[in-house]
Amino acid sequence: MGSGTPLVLVHGFLGSSEMWTLQTDFFKKNFRVLAPALPGFGKSNKVNSYNSIEGMAKSILTSLEKKKIERFYLLGHSMGGMIVQEMAKLAGEKILKLICYGTGPRGNIPGRFETIDVSRDKLKINGLDNTAYRIAKTWFIEEDKSKYFYLCEEAGKQTSLEAADNALVAMKNWSGIENLKNIKNETLIIWGDQDKAYNFNQVETLKENIINSELRIVNGCSHNVHLEKPDEFNTIVSEFLKKN
Repeated sequence: MGSGTPLVLVHGFLGSSEMWTLQTDFFKKNFRVLAPALPGFGKSNKVNSYNSIEGMAKSILTSLEKKKIERFYLLGHSMGGMIVQEMAKLAGEKILKLICYGTGPRGNIPGRFETIDVSRDKLKINGLDNTAYRIAKTWFIEEDKSKYFYLCEEAGKQTSLEAADNALVAMKNWSGIENLKNIKNETLIIWGDQDKAYNFNQVETLKENIINSELRIVNGCSHNVHLEKPDEFNTIVSEFLKKN
């Protein structure tokens, strides 16, 4: 949507392109906004999914190459934040500015509300709809009463069961710690102060190891700041992108 410098938005686990609705509407005025659905998720749920973060990163880079997009701003949320760190490793020279939002450098996510293995077990036992609903509740302070919870519930239902399990495997087996010192892009880190998925130690590690980075903490939010306080989130991102 829109025109101008490309801004690529990468969703996370059990996400979809539609979860960025409040961002695409805002940013399309000044940017060409691309919000791809990862293979196996959202409108790409019939596409074979990947069980590695690198595979997902390469799939987005390939899509951008097909669209002849050479340089772009890049924002990744949650698992999408792992993917954009991997994209910076593979093609950092293409990224104008990097935004790591609600994410960290460790795929096994220490301090998460439950371990990756527990999520995998519950996915097998309880099925996708139940698991998506249960996990999405942890992303909001007001849980399923939050105004935009429905976007997450819908996205979760669209995900293929294979993609959900593959994504959990991909996260568990990924680590971006060693590469942080190699990220030279100007980087913004955004975190909600009550995030149950990624604790402060995760974002602190990003801040301390990515040389040219700044951290913005949004108070009174859990994991989905962009849906809990969309105006504040959009302003923070906009100011960072416009800054020389």
